[in-house]
Amino acid sequence: SIISYTKAVAGIEAEIIDFNQIEQNPVRCPDPKKAEEMVSIIEAARKEGDSVGGVIETIVTGCPTGLGDPCFDKLEALLSHAIMSIGTVKGIEFGDGFAATRKRGSENNDEFTLNNGKVKTKTNAAGGTLGGISSGEDIIFRAAIKPTSSITKSQETVNLAGQEQSLEVHGRHDPCICPRAVPVLEAMTAITILDAFLIQQS
Repeated sequence: SIISYTKAVAGIEAEIIDFNQIEQNPVRCPDPKKAEEMVSIIEAARKEGDSVGGVIETIVTGCPTGLGDPCFDKLEALLSHAIMSIGTVKGIEFGDGFAATRKRGSENNDEFTLNNGKVKTKTNAAGGTLGGISSGEDIIFRAAIKPTSSITKSQETVNLAGQEQSLEVHGRHDPCICPRAVPVLEAMTAITILDAFLIQQS
């Protein structure tokens, strides 16, 4: 299964992850209480003619082991390419991501263990890949979504004649693109995983 959801908006972060709540609110957040706060801050930005960004988390469960390549076509590299190809995405991290920089190797390494006769890892700091190849653990990554560029608030620009001038963008533009981007990330992830699976089968 592939599930994406809005994990954070403008610094407000989901604390409860209940997949059943994702489609129950307009921001596609798994935490109903935090979803209300997200809606409020998005509405406030809209009223000011501005926009806010956020974070979308994706979890892939049940992915076969062995997908990807240890060098140029690492699975996380393929996923990064696909996700970064989405216009609003400005960054991506897998597993513990940047938080791993504050750990020691002994804390960050995913140790192997036997679980009902199957080799598993005790933790999943790597986010479902080891050495560029799917490990069988959940693939977990977060994408940074920038604030929508098209806002009605006046901004400075330079026209084709090389003159400085003010710019106001009118029309319908989302004050936060996260809710709309959630299914896009799910689709791009599915395409990438399927592609890696077909390469493995061939």
